Amino acid sequence: MEQLNDFDPGKRQQALAALAGMVEAGTLPVPPAGDVANMHCHTFFSYNAYGYSPSALAWLARQEGYGLMGIVDFDVLDGVDEFLDACELIGVRGSAGIETRAYMPEFATREINSPGEPGVAYHMGIGFVSSAIPAEAAPIAAGFRQRARQRNLGVAARINAYLDPVTIDYEQDVLPLTPGGNATERHMVVAYIRAAQASVADPAAFWAEKLDLSREKVIALAGENGDAPDLQNAIRKKLMKQGGVGYVPPGPEAFPTIEQFHRFIEACGALPCAAWLDGASAGEQAIEEYLDLLIEKGAVALNIVPDRNWNISDPLLKKTKVENLYRVVELAQARDLPINAGTEMNSYGNKLIDDFDAPELAPVRQAFIDGAYFIYGHTVMQRVAGLGYQSAWAKEHLPARRGRNGFYTQVGYAVPPGETGRQVIEAGVTVDMTPAEVLAQLAGP
Repeated sequence: MEQLNDFDPGKRQQALAALAGMVEAGTLPVPPAGDVANMHCHTFFSYNAYGYSPSALAWLARQEGYGLMGIVDFDVLDGVDEFLDACELIGVRGSAGIETRAYMPEFATREINSPGEPGVAYHMGIGFVSSAIPAEAAPIAAGFRQRARQRNLGVAARINAYLDPVTIDYEQDVLPLTPGGNATERHMVVAYIRAAQASVADPAAFWAEKLDLSREKVIALAGENGDAPDLQNAIRKKLMKQGGVGYVPPGPEAFPTIEQFHRFIEACGALPCAAWLDGASAGEQAIEEYLDLLIEKGAVALNIVPDRNWNISDPLLKKTKVENLYRVVELAQARDLPINAGTEMNSYGNKLIDDFDAPELAPVRQAFIDGAYFIYGHTVMQRVAGLGYQSAWAKEHLPARRGRNGFYTQVGYAVPPGETGRQVIEAGVTVDMTPAEVLAQLAGP
């Protein structure tokens, strides 16, 4: 995996090609693809807790027999081409997306899915087929990067003042931790831990004072190398989240609006996607109002991170969250919103794949699987033939979301992954066909 996760794209490409060659030659056995999916994995172009590149995530799916895999990065599309090319090379059904925080004035007084930030929503686009951004959407994309950079610089300035003499330089200490210059709070935490290790005699005592913890507690959190995930999470929570010295209350100017984000997504031929947390906030307790508002603004899918909604030790809390999960899936299906489900992988402890055999997921498992095939169906049709969900062809022949959803779900099941799937579409699908004719062609003789 080391070469697959190298910041040099040439080394990643070389490593994946070698693995693909061994699989094709039969010298590297891999399991058949199972009916499981993780459609929300961050790559190292934003932050992956395990350091996975787009190529490494595609290989992980092939190596472990995951049937479908999707990437989602914060604020950038840098990994889209690499991931989809990798999936095609090694035979994985793939999709690619983007996530950002957007402002919703209609919910300005209600927390939604970004804890402690009323009016701010984590929001997504899925089904991108290229890292290239159309000219009309380029200014919006540039705004994502610029806002993120300015927020990070402000956070760093405040925390530097608080932690002095432990300080970081954003350009020299943070940006080298990411291959594309798209740093997150998690990268900044790593930089602060390294700075403390390099500049103070007793890092544990330093963090104990700054985090209001005992030195013994810090040592336990820090682990053997002094930088364990538990310490990273404690630093981020104490210094960067609500109430922390680096935290800046959100305002409308700090984030794009939902409408701006949707314009960007649709210009790229992709699908606006709402995001669900767990139903505990005031905004998500008004989930019908929220979903209806987002649908009105153009949302056509819903993202869910299943594990946080059922894998809970407290039995009463678990009961509530599982009930919330079932309800939001039911509401999404009633509103013709396919589900994009995954684990994120942007925090240590996130699973590589959801436990699809868990009894708690039985009532919603098929919705998750169908949603994965749906977004793959759109992706492969758009990438190969330009006939994806947002195409003029789809809007003409499938004007209603329910019919369009059903069509791309059927395509996802029918089209095999990899070069074989590309050839199936190239050989027989044309813009002159009706959806029924396309499905008949894909079904074969």
